Amino acid sequence: MNTKKFLPFICPGPTVCLRIISFMTFAMSLCALSAAPRPNFLIILTDDQGYSDVSTYGAKDVRTPHIDRIAKEGMLFTTMRANCTVCSPTRAALLTGKYADRVGVPGVIRKNPLDSWGYFDPRVPTLANLLGGAGYHTAIIGKWHLGLESPNLPNERGFDHFQGFLGDMMDSYTMHLRQGENYMRHDKEVITPKGHATDLFSDWAAEYLRGRAKVPAEPFFLYLAYNAPHFPIEPPADWLEKVRNRHPGMKEDRASNVAFVEHLDASIGSVLAALDDSGLARNTMVVFTSDNGGSLPHAQNNDPWRGGKQQHYDGGLRVPFMVRWPAGIKAGSRSDYAGLVFDLFPTFAELAKVRPAEDLDSRSLLPILQGGTITASRELYFVRRDGGFDYGGKSYEALIRGDWKLLRNDPYSPLELYNIKEDPQETNNLAESHHGKFRELATALRQHIQRGGSTSWQAPERERK
Repeated sequence: MNTKKFLPFICPGPTVCLRIISFMTFAMSLCALSAAPRPNFLIILTDDQGYSDVSTYGAKDVRTPHIDRIAKEGMLFTTMRANCTVCSPTRAALLTGKYADRVGVPGVIRKNPLDSWGYFDPRVPTLANLLGGAGYHTAIIGKWHLGLESPNLPNERGFDHFQGFLGDMMDSYTMHLRQGENYMRHDKEVITPKGHATDLFSDWAAEYLRGRAKVPAEPFFLYLAYNAPHFPIEPPADWLEKVRNRHPGMKEDRASNVAFVEHLDASIGSVLAALDDSGLARNTMVVFTSDNGGSLPHAQNNDPWRGGKQQHYDGGLRVPFMVRWPAGIKAGSRSDYAGLVFDLFPTFAELAKVRPAEDLDSRSLLPILQGGTITASRELYFVRRDGGFDYGGKSYEALIRGDWKLLRNDPYSPLELYNIKEDPQETNNLAESHHGKFRELATALRQHIQRGGSTSWQAPERERK
């Protein structure tokens, strides 16, 4: 049919005609989405992985063919940031779709109450709650780091299955202890598995995927959160030897980190192979990203961005981010959309055909994944609270609005202002020369701080006794 022949009879003018066509296209896309089977979801979250500790982002000394494969077969994002420059807040934001201080986690949750700076609000539904209520089987394998006891254990926060580590960091990847205590669990049972934690988590994930292939009518959400490559940098000896032989002049700390990342990459490859072998790959959305930028004292690489973990310069916030879904994403595609890791929450909700709460701070990436764009502007807000002499229990924040970024990297230093479009390496502080823009962003930042301040980040007194 020649639609142009009939358009004059249904469209009173070109503007209205275009609106009708746009509406019809949108309606058809919704129909196609509703008719398609709901995808499975697999989030692979690494810990402290630098932007340039993935070879597809330009790294010259590290090889990550399996992680790169996710980007090659899906969509590579170049301008995504973590929700925080340290662990717990990003994880809380990812699992709630809200800024971390609004769910009680502005800082790192630790065993010692005097040095713990977050309490994951049990009243807030998680992504696992949402998807579980929509008929998904939900699982977390690996690092939790959002609570060591009830009511904030994984099985109490929406996950049907948990196999991994409750705490922040292991003192050793082979001993699995933290300050002498064992936080490895299978659901609520204490376990003492043998082997490198990266291998264990990958093996458990592969086993889980093979099991889900036996119940194809029930979609799943697997949150695979590795401890690696967070320090202590402990690559298996044979992986370190490979790197030494390949780069005989490389500094030892960098060689250890490269080997650690390459071992992690191979383990991720085994998980992707399990998806392939079980026939689940085509309709499983796989996301790879990190909880924050790499740690510069541990020879991790955030190039070309300034700074690293714990800092609000982009080296601490920019993270690798890629999404593969053969049934719904064009292979080899790219996006420079400037979003945050927690945007996965409404994305998954939309694909699972379930409506989340209306007070989310995150935004669905689905239009981009389907080849479109998101034109509406947004602010990006970051906060971190911590103790010790460097932070004193106080918080420090950052805000991005358009091309401008306002930040500080500790509670005591003055705010800095950068035009990140003209100065992406954040070298020219404009706080003194652009007073109007400084006040504009500072006012907006105070409003975010007020909203976050309405949520307690400490456990109720009855739970601290």
